Amino acid sequence: MKRNVEVFTANCLVCDPVVSMVRELACNDCEITIYDLVKQCEDKTCLSKLEEYGIKKVPAIAVNGKLLSCCENQGISKEELIKAGIGQG
Repeated sequence: MKRNVEVFTANCLVCDPVVSMVRELACNDCEITIYDLVKQCEDKTCLSKLEEYGIKKVPAIAVNGKLLSCCENQGISKEELIKAGIGQG
């Protein structure tokens, strides 16, 4: 069964090992697309995919059009920063 694997990265020290791990684990039935969000892509597909999947942090991985549960964290929010005391003088 063919798997479409999309990896979203910022080409950084945190993301690079994840990209390597995906490539090492991939089988012949895995089609891997790496979206480097620093360079972006000419047709802006990577940006529309970010919005489509609701990605708020990288690295992130989607398989067959579904963001993996390990990548679903909502990321940093203003509310969480305030809750942590940031900006509270």
